[in-house]
Amino acid sequence: MREHEQEQTHLDIDEETLFIVSQTFKALSDPTRLRILHLLFQGEHSVSDIAAKLSLLQSTVSHQLRFLKNLRLVKFRREGTTLYYSHDDKHVIDLLQQAIEHAQHH
Repeated sequence: MREHEQEQTHLDIDEETLFIVSQTFKALSDPTRLRILHLLFQGEHSVSDIAAKLSLLQSTVSHQLRFLKNLRLVKFRREGTTLYYSHDDKHVIDLLQQAIEHAQHH
């Protein structure tokens, strides 16, 4: 494949993919969602645990987790009446980690 053809292949992105990518960056543009994702990168947590560790209201955490879950960035499991959340997309965690490293690089 010629170089120009390779470049063109990488530039052709369908509308659905563009939308998902833009929504992912939208999710990562919010400091509260970033804090939640960073915490979930370290391990599984319940809503009340996330709220306590990040000094947030449980309603705020629930709202942000719903947003992240709809984008398949987090997943949950139920144990009794408690939901435990964890990250659901290693690619996004890698993006987040790279962005943190970039921001901390002097």
